[in-house]
Amino acid sequence: MIDLTLSEEQKQLQELARKFAKEEIIPKAAHHDETGEYPREIAKKAWELGLMNTHIPQEYGGLGLSVLDGCIITEELAYGCTGICTAMEANALASAPVIVAGNDEQKKQFLGQLTAEPLFAAYCVTEPGAGSDVSGIRTTAKKVGDEYVINGSKMWITNGGVASWYFVLAYTDTAAKHKGMSGFLVPASTPGITVGKKEWNMGQRASDTRGITFEDVKIPAKYRLGNEGDGFKIAMSAFDHTRPPVAAGAVGLSRRAMDEAIQYAQTRKAFGQPIAGFQAVSFMIADMAKDIEAGRMLVWRAASAIDQGIRNTKYAAMAKAFCADMAMKVTTDAVQVFGGYGYSAEYPVEKLMRDAKIYQIYEGTSQIQRLIIAKEIFERG
Repeated sequence: MIDLTLSEEQKQLQELARKFAKEEIIPKAAHHDETGEYPREIAKKAWELGLMNTHIPQEYGGLGLSVLDGCIITEELAYGCTGICTAMEANALASAPVIVAGNDEQKKQFLGQLTAEPLFAAYCVTEPGAGSDVSGIRTTAKKVGDEYVINGSKMWITNGGVASWYFVLAYTDTAAKHKGMSGFLVPASTPGITVGKKEWNMGQRASDTRGITFEDVKIPAKYRLGNEGDGFKIAMSAFDHTRPPVAAGAVGLSRRAMDEAIQYAQTRKAFGQPIAGFQAVSFMIADMAKDIEAGRMLVWRAASAIDQGIRNTKYAAMAKAFCADMAMKVTTDAVQVFGGYGYSAEYPVEKLMRDAKIYQIYEGTSQIQRLIIAKEIFERG
């Protein structure tokens, strides 16, 4: 039997996140979009309510919630503003490699920081010349005695300027290609780290996105995650945990765009009647509704699988690709429903359309997700 009913605890989490989005995020979303100011106070309130770091195990101060629980929360927060939601959710991506591959000491030190105080972390993999092609990274980590010396540059790092520590992917053996990559935990206060300027992006401007340069950065060998050569596997396995919540964010954004379109279509009149009465408009909204439901089911499928210990790489990629593309279509159609008003920054759908685009790019482009899906089908069956 398949039961899609939420438990009482999940309903409470959903209601808590929904109330938080309504009261704390939506009223301030336009300000953070216009100024690019980091939503530190909003994140602090979310942290106090237990809406951040939800996947961190209880023994390290977290709530130990399931991935599905996290998706339910993320959808509601993203309904309020995906830029603010991304700023808070970046901790989940940075901490995922530690949860997956960290030893007890590493988890206590690095995960414990996030649960003891409202601090932030960042996932440093992408580089100026290496996005989808992770094997193209040039950052290196050379073993010198009991330390590693890291040199290289990362780009488009979410929370780059506010993080207390970074997960960094670097080559320890360039000849071994992806099997020569290793993962490291690097405190942001380590000498030799230079944080670049905040990037002014098309959308999700509340998120802090920057370049990070590592110049002869020395860290203890104990900060390496797993064995040398495990880095690529660790970095990619993190996505199985984080892509479902990212897709859930796209669902939340799409739901907000649909709600705005419905409200407008019921009040805007043309030819003597609300435009909702015209099939050309009502069919667009009907498509939004069915695609949002389909997207949510894919998210829940991917999240439920990994919560049960089942490999979810294919489903996570499906959810990410479908929901990202769906968010772009739903927000574009919402702008169309608003007509000329939708193109104006005075109305919310303009921001939603800008915010949606990044879902087709970050945490693996929609094209990369299709490569993953195809590989899973043809190589794993």
